[in-house]
Amino acid sequence: MGVGILMLAVGILGFVPGVTTRYSELMFLGPDSHAMFLGVFQVSMLLNVVQMAIGATGWAMSRTEHGARNFLMGAGALYIILSIFGLSVGVGSAANFLSLNMTDNWTHLVLGVAMIVCGWLLTRTRAGDRA
Repeated sequence: MGVGILMLAVGILGFVPGVTTRYSELMFLGPDSHAMFLGVFQVSMLLNVVQMAIGATGWAMSRTEHGARNFLMGAGALYIILSIFGLSVGVGSAANFLSLNMTDNWTHLVLGVAMIVCGWLLTRTRAGDRA
């Protein structure tokens, strides 16, 4: 639930001037969006909406232990794929439709791995409870 709430908050705060610097340069999508969440992470409206959707999904799926585990594993894999995509296309590429910078890419990779590890540990705890 905590990860879902955090991602939902990040998505919402991406639309708040002040939290997002260069807010006037926030575009719907593409590498031309130069708005910076916390002055570090390049964001677009589409990326903020994706973060909110992931967060809402995590919050909803956290109602059961099985749902929370599946969210952590699935969203973790999604963040790893997103990181690989961002590293592959490059920051200035027209294919960078989510407006990802290198900080975004590496953060998504670390976040994805951490989420998968947490989901795996949740599975191990459940297996230990059954024994």
